[in-house]
Amino acid sequence: MKKFLTALTFIGAVTLNLLAANQRPNIIFFLSDDYGLDGVGCYGSDTFKTPNIDALARSGLRFENAYCTPLCGPTRSLFNTGRYGFRTGGISNSSWRSGGPGPTSQTEFGIARMLKQAGYATGHCGKWRQVGEAPGDWGYDEYITDPTAGGWYWQSNYTKNGQLVEAGKEIYYPDVCHDFALDFISRHQDKPFFFYYASHLVHGPILRTPDTQPGTTGPEALYRDNVNYLDKQLGDLVAYIDKLGLREKTLIIFTADNGTAGRSRTIGGRKLSGQKGTMLEGGAHVPFIASWKGTTPEGKVSKDLIDFGDMFPTFAELAGGTMPAGVTYDSRSIAPQLRGQPGKPRDWIFVELGAKWYVREMAWKLNETGELFDMTDAPFVEKLIPVDAKDTSAVDARKRLQSVLDTLNPAGGKTESAGAGKAKTGKKRAGKKQNPANQ
Repeated sequence: MKKFLTALTFIGAVTLNLLAANQRPNIIFFLSDDYGLDGVGCYGSDTFKTPNIDALARSGLRFENAYCTPLCGPTRSLFNTGRYGFRTGGISNSSWRSGGPGPTSQTEFGIARMLKQAGYATGHCGKWRQVGEAPGDWGYDEYITDPTAGGWYWQSNYTKNGQLVEAGKEIYYPDVCHDFALDFISRHQDKPFFFYYASHLVHGPILRTPDTQPGTTGPEALYRDNVNYLDKQLGDLVAYIDKLGLREKTLIIFTADNGTAGRSRTIGGRKLSGQKGTMLEGGAHVPFIASWKGTTPEGKVSKDLIDFGDMFPTFAELAGGTMPAGVTYDSRSIAPQLRGQPGKPRDWIFVELGAKWYVREMAWKLNETGELFDMTDAPFVEKLIPVDAKDTSAVDARKRLQSVLDTLNPAGGKTESAGAGKAKTGKKRAGKKQNPANQ
């Protein structure tokens, strides 16, 4: 790892010369927390109105089939490394506990480090803890974060660039994060920047926001206020980018780290199958909107399958960055789609949580136990297909998806002992270094 990191410093500098600075967009990755499809207006939510998120979708490209993992930590690991959990050890929220197999900045080459070597200023605000170490260790030049994996709202302190900041009064931490993000963007507007905006909204505990009216009580009313505040902050961020004249130079991505926690809401009168923490659609199927004014087609909806690992090669392509040689990446760039081109969409995505996983095509899904599901009515219904089903399409789908799982071999990668967070490394099959996602 150390040898190729040293080589990358030189290679990245050479690659940078291949792209003029004005061809490389600023990148803002806005990650909401515990916020599934059922919470977003433009995805058909029956409960919530999200005018600013919807406006971002109208200005760019909305993906209908984007996947992360069903929990916070593994999703953030997938995004930051571009590699599946069984390769890195980032497979559950316990992966970074003592003795766990979770990745570190020494074992994995992070997305911020790649962009930093490509000449980008890199910043982060908000939730981080479940990825391990500190954002600075992973290549973020500037950051603020906090000591919890849950919501961090009405508090009196936070961490800025590794130092504890005592506010001396009660503060609303999402506002502190937001102000930090705007300040970072303002100070770095004359050079390419990457900002990872990891909001705590709408992770529990669900508390009042600064906009909550006096006398408002009850979990539903407060939850609605939290969704509204998330939408407001995204809108304010976009408006600030507009004010600085950076919209045509900035790619803004809005998405979520997993599906809704607790009771799900409906879309078109129907509840999603599953929620946060489950290996059902509602666990990992999330909203994903990309807007780069003048580049992404306005108001387009894409049915392409994408997952969070795809951000690594996408950002590398857009930024002129270099991905390490000899490292297996489970990803495919969606830069062509962001430019309005067809690209080469995935045939499948892979989702893993702990000792469970599945591979999913548009119409079929196969899990680690060999269960095959008809997904034609997803995300609402996942129909289990009998093992002895004779239907040709089901038989062929089982063979295709099993072949993918055999090639990936997640059971041969890094795993955890049940409930302990201790690392186990399975025996890896020889000759499996290729990335089947790109075949």
